[in-house]
Amino acid sequence: MAHLQLTALAGGAGDEMEEGVALLGAYDVEAGGVGGEEEAEEAGARHVQVRVAGMTCSACAAAVEAALSARRGVRRAAVSLLQSRAHVVVDPALAKDEDIVEAIEDAGFEAEILPESTVSQPKSQKTLSGQFRIGGMTCAACVNSIEGILKKLPGVKRAVVALATSLGEVEYDPSAITKDEIVQAIEDAGFDAALLQSSEQDKVLLSVAGLHTEEDVDILHDILKKMEGLRQFGVNFVNSEAEVVFDPEVVGLRQIVDTIQMESNDRLKAHVQNPYLRAASNDAQEAVKTLHLLRSSLFLSIPVFFIRMVCPRMPLISSFLLMHFGPFRIGDLLKWILVSLVQFVVGKRFYVAAYRALRHGSTNMDVLVVIGTTASYVYSVCALLYGAFTGFHPPMYFETSAMIITFYLEVLAKGKTSDAIKKLVELAPATALLLLKDKEGKYSGEKEIDASLVQPGDALKVLPGSKVPADGIVIWGTSHVNESMVTGESVPMSKEVSSLVIGGTMNLHGILHIQATKVGSGTVLSQIISLVETAQMSKAPIQKFADYVASIFVPIVITLSLLTFLAWFLCGRLGAYPNSWSAETSNCFVFSLMFSISVVVIACPCALGLATPTAVMVATGVGANHGVLVKGGDALERAQNVKYIIFDKTGTLTQGKATVTTAKVFSGMDLGDFLTLVASAEASSEHPLAKAILDYAFHFNFFGKLPSTEDAIKKRKQEILSQWLLEVTEFSALPGKGIQCWITGKKILVGNRALMTENGVTIPEEAEGFLVDMEMNAKTGILVAYDGDFIGLIAITDPLKREAAVVIQGLKKMGVHPVMVTGDNWRTAQAVGIDDVRAEVMPAGKADVIRSLQKDGSVVAMVGDGINDSPALAAADVGMAIGAGTDIAIEAADYVLVRNNLEDVITAIDLSRKTFSRIRWNYFFAMAYNVVAIPVAAGALFPFTRLQMPPWLAGACMAFSSVSVVCSSLLLRRYMKPRLTTVLQITVE
Repeated sequence: MAHLQLTALAGGAGDEMEEGVALLGAYDVEAGGVGGEEEAEEAGARHVQVRVAGMTCSACAAAVEAALSARRGVRRAAVSLLQSRAHVVVDPALAKDEDIVEAIEDAGFEAEILPESTVSQPKSQKTLSGQFRIGGMTCAACVNSIEGILKKLPGVKRAVVALATSLGEVEYDPSAITKDEIVQAIEDAGFDAALLQSSEQDKVLLSVAGLHTEEDVDILHDILKKMEGLRQFGVNFVNSEAEVVFDPEVVGLRQIVDTIQMESNDRLKAHVQNPYLRAASNDAQEAVKTLHLLRSSLFLSIPVFFIRMVCPRMPLISSFLLMHFGPFRIGDLLKWILVSLVQFVVGKRFYVAAYRALRHGSTNMDVLVVIGTTASYVYSVCALLYGAFTGFHPPMYFETSAMIITFYLEVLAKGKTSDAIKKLVELAPATALLLLKDKEGKYSGEKEIDASLVQPGDALKVLPGSKVPADGIVIWGTSHVNESMVTGESVPMSKEVSSLVIGGTMNLHGILHIQATKVGSGTVLSQIISLVETAQMSKAPIQKFADYVASIFVPIVITLSLLTFLAWFLCGRLGAYPNSWSAETSNCFVFSLMFSISVVVIACPCALGLATPTAVMVATGVGANHGVLVKGGDALERAQNVKYIIFDKTGTLTQGKATVTTAKVFSGMDLGDFLTLVASAEASSEHPLAKAILDYAFHFNFFGKLPSTEDAIKKRKQEILSQWLLEVTEFSALPGKGIQCWITGKKILVGNRALMTENGVTIPEEAEGFLVDMEMNAKTGILVAYDGDFIGLIAITDPLKREAAVVIQGLKKMGVHPVMVTGDNWRTAQAVGIDDVRAEVMPAGKADVIRSLQKDGSVVAMVGDGINDSPALAAADVGMAIGAGTDIAIEAADYVLVRNNLEDVITAIDLSRKTFSRIRWNYFFAMAYNVVAIPVAAGALFPFTRLQMPPWLAGACMAFSSVSVVCSSLLLRRYMKPRLTTVLQITVE
């Protein structure tokens, strides 16, 4: 037990986790601890983590879980297939670690005790979410099994598992279950599992270099115990890792890393582990292991196939193989030895997985492989022994089992269908140049640090040709930055002081000093990665059909196999077909058995299970490369059938940069005083039109009185505004109408006609005519009343985006009906060029418009960017948020158009149509394969053609079916976004 390290409590036995501990720390939190009432309740229990090797499907996990639960002293057991782990809660007086290992090994798997975690259970009642990497899934039946197990766990609110990405997303109550128990549950189902990421921001896994001896571990323990702000920690000596939960308000991650290095005199060096890179490393190791098994199987199987097919045509070798070694022929003995190695050494994982699946009442592809190969192997061994002792040598089919296992390993070794996540993760730089300050606040030097240690507020230096390490704002320097890798915009963006920069983008020319504003999971790049991964993990509704078929597929195939055997065998016994048909296989039993094995082997639920997730996985990655982020397969499926697409106007169809074009006074007030009055009223508003009015009034009153440099102008503007603007009281914003407030004891109204009418303000005919002319020219009129009298108006325009009109025409060509819903008057709305206009609609009314269009079953999409668009985005069947819009709008949407370009609306719809066209083809191929292949394997054509599909060939066909579906989905990588000239059928000469 030298490798077992107990977790220390940073603050002593009385410390408790504060509320809000999220998924990443939930397991460690529950796994131990000695403080508080909840800890006292489980004071007599131990939480043990066990790595379980050999699980391939949910049935395997279920088998491990059942084996553990049956052991005396085990209170609770949960197995994670994807993470290959088990979480066991035991009574230390009744069960030891050796008992746990023995129980798992008795179930046919390998087990290794991992370091325990002993920290207190969180009291937070909020729901946390986490993504888990799940390994060992082979078909949709595995997915169904894992989801079923997770949903039955106490405290789990939702669980979704994706086969193509090997990911699982779980929402759970941390007071009822921890992340380690979720991992354990998956491993108990026979799969590998590991937490990838969670919503917890104050827990980190450190890789510690220099942990070579127990003394090094003691040194690290002492350092961490003395450090303020650490809630708890655990050290894993075997993996040279330390898991730390800390209080971000007391201690920073960089301080933790620096303290470990300094206090150990550079003996220990800690580095933050990137969960994505760690998961990629685990995937690579698994791929290498599977590839090694495939090579071993090929190395052993090819000689068997050679002996059967080639050697009889080579007299010299054939005569040697026919020589006897005792009662056995040398050739038969060689095949027996080689195939036994393939069957029970290389193929051990299939037996273990099948055993676990059957033990828990589920079935998967492993069961089919084991049934087919075992039947062929057992028959061949019996035939070998029969020939050795009787002298009559019936045909043997050793090559069948060997080739089936080889072909199935080839399916498991297939590559991933998308590297979008990997490419996005690689965008983030590994290091950053931190600018150091002296006591006076001046920059005194620079230091290269791990990019994961950058903290908000840090000043960073970005050299030409290097990547921006975090989201931030430029505080010195000018340059051009290539943001295409994140936004899809190919033109380099000019950056100067006060410009925003995105982490992961490439600085092209000058040196920049930036101040980090968002780091870690808060960066744009991290959010994009999260969106893409969540989308790839999600399931389209069409996949429910495949999941249902997969759940009943294996039992149906086994039944068909038995019926095939009985039909051919009984017909042979009754003389329904000539004896010559079965002469080559010696008797009708073997003749029937070969058909039966072929049926088991050729059936493939993998193709059905991969049809949708692989296509969605590729499509979401392709979309991300084109600046279109899709939040899930269900969004893709809905978007293909969009009939109506509703546009918000301001900031969506327009540039969102409102400017004042005209200000006219209809009273005796001076224009400067009028603008000062309106600016004072609008200064408290956050509406884009208010900002435009404030800027116009400021420049009108102070034009020529400002310094020349931009920084000086901003500084001077703040000083002027505080002295220039009038005092405002009782300010209130009236959504869809305007604002009202009191200035110098008099009420001022700034807004539209509705606001004036409600307050009994009469608009003069001259002003009404002037207002109508503005509206006909696509300008918005802002009316102003002071002390009950109309005093003037302001004309504001927000230019259309240059691509707006062309995109509208393109959507019409695609059969989509565009509608504009806006709070502006109808004259301004009609000037945009959309035939169907719903004007003067309140923010809440946008959702009502969407619901009215949905009444006949039509699929409605909504494109918006503002906070007031979020209810409509949520109400629409497909919500599309402009990437430059608000966080709330982006959260409510199904698609995020990162580039803020309306052309991507067409791309989003076209990509969804292309994706589901590919999915339909995938299902056609998968279904057609099974519908045609199973009858052929059962011998439906044999009476007419005398063609029989041997089991090894059936195995090859099974492997080909899965590979063909994956290759079909990979064709989506060639997707090219539609050009507007093509959509509009315009010929460019």
